[in-house]
Amino acid sequence: MFNRILVTVVISVFIALLGVGIIIPVLPILAIKLGATGFSLGLITAAFSLSRGLLQPVVGNTSDRWGRKGFLMSGLFIYGIVGLLIPLATNVHHLILIRLFQGIGAAMIVPVAMAYASFLAPPGKEGRSMGIINIAIFCGIGCGPILGGLFSDLWGLASVFYLMAGLCFGACVLVTTNLRSCSPIDRHRQEGLRSSIRAMIRRKRTLGILIARFATVLMMVPTMAFLPVMMAAWPDNSGFQTGLVIAGRTLMNALLQYPMGKLADRHDKVFLLLIGCACMSLAILIIPLMRTFPAMIGAYLFLGLGEAVLWPVLGAFAVEEGRAYFGHGTMMGVFNLAMSAGVFTGALVAGIGLDALGMQAAFVITSASIMLLTLYAVLLIRSETDDTAPATLDGDQKAAGK
Repeated sequence: MFNRILVTVVISVFIALLGVGIIIPVLPILAIKLGATGFSLGLITAAFSLSRGLLQPVVGNTSDRWGRKGFLMSGLFIYGIVGLLIPLATNVHHLILIRLFQGIGAAMIVPVAMAYASFLAPPGKEGRSMGIINIAIFCGIGCGPILGGLFSDLWGLASVFYLMAGLCFGACVLVTTNLRSCSPIDRHRQEGLRSSIRAMIRRKRTLGILIARFATVLMMVPTMAFLPVMMAAWPDNSGFQTGLVIAGRTLMNALLQYPMGKLADRHDKVFLLLIGCACMSLAILIIPLMRTFPAMIGAYLFLGLGEAVLWPVLGAFAVEEGRAYFGHGTMMGVFNLAMSAGVFTGALVAGIGLDALGMQAAFVITSASIMLLTLYAVLLIRSETDDTAPATLDGDQKAAGK
């Protein structure tokens, strides 16, 4: 039963994120054709992160009470609608509004999928379990840009968004037909969302985990939205090459998720967090200095290595906190709120830095911010030991099978 739930969730998330990854190489190009500036590019991403971030904790907390299948289906359906709407946009304001709508769907997909993986994770194997769901996420995002760049080169920008719509509608059908409804799996935790968030902020370890999550996604906009702009200025560059660079990073990340998850389960998670953050910060510093396709591939592979070390560690931390204190859905909702807040902040800071100081300065500011905030997060995590034994999975597993 549990394997069927996890397999269905992993496949549907992969398809959904494949659809999302497809538009990564082409959405910034479309935005520039519609008159976007550096700040506008940041705002298009920030709009998505804003609506997603605000709704994720609500969805997570509610899914602990009402179940998760309906949220996952709704999110995938919204993504399909977005794929049909983007080609109809005639100005930047339309793209911002569509991305706000897409954020609503996003709040119902990844956090809910992570909550499924969280409650299925046996004690001591949290890193491996979160690594599995991360594989689906990064494989989808990693393969998507290759398809997106190829479709864009062959059939134009609009074809990419229609492909996204088809994939997401297909994933919605998969969930509808193969994932049976689960009763609430955290019924024994009926804390309201506001009281749960206050408790998370008071607990230094949880706050440190959330700050680390926030810090390590500040780089999303510079490394995703700005890359097509940088590479478009190179002679003989194609959308397919841009897709390969992004895919190299995410596929490296996906390839290492499970082994890095096992490493996180066996070794000091805080030390691994610092190692991954150092790799990430260094990669971000060198990206704007790259001037050839092979060099950019190498920089993004190194960035993917740093991310591969980080994500299972942070995911395992979140599983432990959710199981012991806050509920799986609630913790994953707030955990992903921290991610959305980081992407939103990074989008604005990088966009303003690009317009005011240039491309390289935007990357330098992002790199320094990541390292400083992660160091502060580590101090918070280390300052509070977790002496509370995690709850067993027996109650969760019985409820999941109802």
